[in-house]
Amino acid sequence: MNLQFLGATDTVTGSKYLLWQDESAVLVDCGLFQGYKQLRLRNWSPLPVRPAAIDAVILTHAHIDHSGWLPLLVRNGFRGRILCTPATLDLCRILLPDSGHLQEEEANYANRFSTSKHKPALPLYTRADALQCLKQFHAVPHGKAFRPVPAFNVRMSPSGHMPGSAFVQVDNGSRSVLFSGDIGRPNDMVLKPPVQMDGADYLVVESTYGDRVHEASAPLDMLADVVNRTTKRGGVVVIPAFAVGRAQSLLHCLRILRTQGRIADVPVYLNSPMAASATAAYLKHGDQLRLDRGECEAMASLPHIVQTPEESEALNSRKGPMIIIAASGMATGGRVVHHLKAFAPDPRNTILLAGHQAGGTRGASILAGAKAVRIHGQDIPVNAEVASLGSLSAHADAPEIMQWLASFKAPPRMTFITHGEPAASDALRQRIERELHWQCRVPTYLETTGLL
Repeated sequence: MNLQFLGATDTVTGSKYLLWQDESAVLVDCGLFQGYKQLRLRNWSPLPVRPAAIDAVILTHAHIDHSGWLPLLVRNGFRGRILCTPATLDLCRILLPDSGHLQEEEANYANRFSTSKHKPALPLYTRADALQCLKQFHAVPHGKAFRPVPAFNVRMSPSGHMPGSAFVQVDNGSRSVLFSGDIGRPNDMVLKPPVQMDGADYLVVESTYGDRVHEASAPLDMLADVVNRTTKRGGVVVIPAFAVGRAQSLLHCLRILRTQGRIADVPVYLNSPMAASATAAYLKHGDQLRLDRGECEAMASLPHIVQTPEESEALNSRKGPMIIIAASGMATGGRVVHHLKAFAPDPRNTILLAGHQAGGTRGASILAGAKAVRIHGQDIPVNAEVASLGSLSAHADAPEIMQWLASFKAPPRMTFITHGEPAASDALRQRIERELHWQCRVPTYLETTGLL
């Protein structure tokens, strides 16, 4: 059995792991690269393996950095099955067409306003490409063993990161490898905790927060403080948020704060039809949540849903106070970019970053204190207050990852640390070696290793 790292090395994006034995090949995750331009350019490069030579794809979850390259994989010749949990399938039906639509919109904008050096600017893939790839999806419940190819037996277990997210364990009869995907948190406000695993011969583990501890402050207190001081200024709170996961956690928190009378009854706009659809998927898969149906319905009914581009544009001329939640979570595209363009220059407003900001994204620049960010070919001043709400992250931090690893009944032969910026991955490597005395490596892009 051999493993090649096609993404998520020295970065938190582009997750792709090629596992093969003899004539059988399986891809675990098929994500889009985001952030720095040199990473994004990889999206346009062919894989080192022909898509037609891959027999199946197994998804750990639906987020675009794990699923967003699938439309290209299918367009370029992949004809196998894409296997995932039922909730992941439901969320991919929302996320992937939206991803294609956004790329078409951005290409059209670049062509209209000549903001790209490419003539014409083209989308990486289209909404039609995304809809086509969805025809190859097949759902398999958590806990049910299946064989994507005769050589491999696979089982998915709940990882607590989002509805449908899974730890993927692949066994060839003599060796096993466990892919963590993204590890959820044991005390998330919305999601049930990740299950404990017995272990595997080889482990591929994420390290998004491998060098950090999440803030101990209660997220409700921090969110209330941000909303209240912005409201007093008559300002707008703009929250870039992932449409699946972070948007729902924020809505749940805002609903609690409003019910308790801890924030003013200011309008809350969810400027993401995709997030609204995802919230409906949360209701459908409520067995994976800590919330009961009443709490889910209250969360879903809190915001005004902004449907059309015209409604979105109208928000930019509206005066505060108000709260706008819009995708994308790292401000790399989508409607939130237009809101940043409108509201970032005004010091009465607040930009609230509510999750990990990968290097090279606008969100990372804003978090680092940039005085201006580049949007649609213009340098937009950032005079608004910038706040961060790390305690709402759906990724386990370093101590929580270590807690999950400590449940293994035996150490892996090798632990491969991926899906993290270089400092985070190396910090987790050192901690695992020091505290658990396991063999660890941080693999490089396109590295291949035998799992003997």
